[in-house]
Amino acid sequence: MSKTQIVFNVEVRARTGTGGAREARKQGFVPGVLYGGDIDPVAISLKKNEVIKAIETGQFLNSTATLIHKGERQLVIPQGIQMHPVSDQPMHVDLRRVKLDQIIRVEVPVHFTGMEVSPGLKKGGTLNVVRHSVELNVPAGKIPEALEADISKLEVGDNVKISSIKLPEGAEPTITDRDFTIATIAGRGGKAQAEDAAEDAAGAAEVPATKVAAPKKD
Repeated sequence: MSKTQIVFNVEVRARTGTGGAREARKQGFVPGVLYGGDIDPVAISLKKNEVIKAIETGQFLNSTATLIHKGERQLVIPQGIQMHPVSDQPMHVDLRRVKLDQIIRVEVPVHFTGMEVSPGLKKGGTLNVVRHSVELNVPAGKIPEALEADISKLEVGDNVKISSIKLPEGAEPTITDRDFTIATIAGRGGKAQAEDAAEDAAGAAEVPATKVAAPKKD
């Protein structure tokens, strides 16, 4: 599944710091910082309506976006957004430069298909979702909108492992030491399977996530 295209028309902010950020907001922009690569960080202003539209896609923090400045395009990935605690309006955005083939770490949601025909569910089983999303190392140009887990043939007691889910070319889970569980079909006696799946999910917490340090906010 392809990502919704997110595009930001931006301006470079000549004035930085708190005053510059406040001035940008008064003019209907969201102040931000663009960093990464071999280029120094740049203070930018994004159109507020475009930022809100991007947030409403539900893909803002796990999707690439395209910046357009004076006709030139730059591929980026959002690294963070600061929202106003009262108005819930965007206040600041951090963006990182990336290349199409650059491997980046993102959280991708899991969508389940075949629920209406799953024999296990038809027999009264319950879908126990262990992971609603999976963290991947994936090329920036191939981030999927979602991973699809097919449960159309699963019986009570069966499960979906990460190995049964098709990943984009060049992508792999950040957890590589085991074939972890995504979901199980549990019946009345499925408590043991559900507990095993929960333990599997808890094991993921032992793997530390690498975080990209964000620049200082305006």
